Amino acid sequence: MPILDLYEHGEKRKNLAHFATLATLATIDGEVNEKEKAILDKFAFRLNISEAEYKEVMKKENKYPIETPHTSEKRLMRLFDFFKMVFADQIIEDEQMNLIERYAIGLGYSQEDAKALIKKSYDIFHGRIDFEAFQYLLNR
Repeated sequence: MPILDLYEHGEKRKNLAHFATLATLATIDGEVNEKEKAILDKFAFRLNISEAEYKEVMKKENKYPIETPHTSEKRLMRLFDFFKMVFADQIIEDEQMNLIERYAIGLGYSQEDAKALIKKSYDIFHGRIDFEAFQYLLNR
């Protein structure tokens, strides 16, 4: 097997795990509403999730572990994605915030750093910003 195949398989696994995390955030309050579904659909396209994988993730208990990216920028991008999912319906529940904290810790942030990033992110996400602005504001 060529090394490129191993890389693609690993990247696919990471994308599927990230998508499963986003789906868990969307479904924590019961059903996925239209806005959450639209965002999940965009993530599925961006992460190259097949229709069969999408259906499997949506019907099963999340069996995919959190994949921790190696760079701080990629970890921050994952956190950004989490907040995009949570803010899809403009209703942020305590369960969702607790889950984001657990996921942030799973991404490699310490508990203190996770709480600080989440607080800043929450404050920032009341407006619509792109990733570069998000990254800049969190690094200030």
